[in-house]
Amino acid sequence: MTTVESPVAPGNASALRHLYFVRFTFAVVWAALLFATRGYLGLLATGLLVLYPLFDLGAAVADARKSRATGAVLGLGANITISLIASIGIAIAATTGMQAVLRVWGAWAIAAGLLQLIVGVTRRRMSGQWPMILSGGLSVLAGASFLLQASEPDPELTNLAGYALLGGLFFLISCLRLDRAIRTD
Repeated sequence: MTTVESPVAPGNASALRHLYFVRFTFAVVWAALLFATRGYLGLLATGLLVLYPLFDLGAAVADARKSRATGAVLGLGANITISLIASIGIAIAATTGMQAVLRVWGAWAIAAGLLQLIVGVTRRRMSGQWPMILSGGLSVLAGASFLLQASEPDPELTNLAGYALLGGLFFLISCLRLDRAIRTD
């Protein structure tokens, strides 16, 4: 059985579809704004870097409120905590420099990716979750690459924009798959 043919809890699927579309839109706008900073770790870039995990935190809160029946609330709760820690860590790291920011971002991407993978697996019977599972796995790999980039003398901040765009694309794919499943029910 494919995920499109899997049973969907209509209310939760509709809420997730909307949330995934909002996350896609946010990722595109955020990446464009970060790219516009040209890799300079100034006030705008720092604000954007702190905002990204805070937005992830808000999305996890919204998801957890709608997802009590899916059993994914524990993973979402952990994601809320990790995203809050990441935002604070990025704000502090930004005072030190780009390498410190990439270390915090990389650690957050690994932890958040693992949690996204776990939540996706617990929801795998619901449509639209395979892109989330893949995205979680790729986030772990991307986080490791950010940790490696942190050891370079002039790391690129704009690589984080690519990370956000790819994540946003996975949210859009999940949104479309959920939309298709909702329409066929």
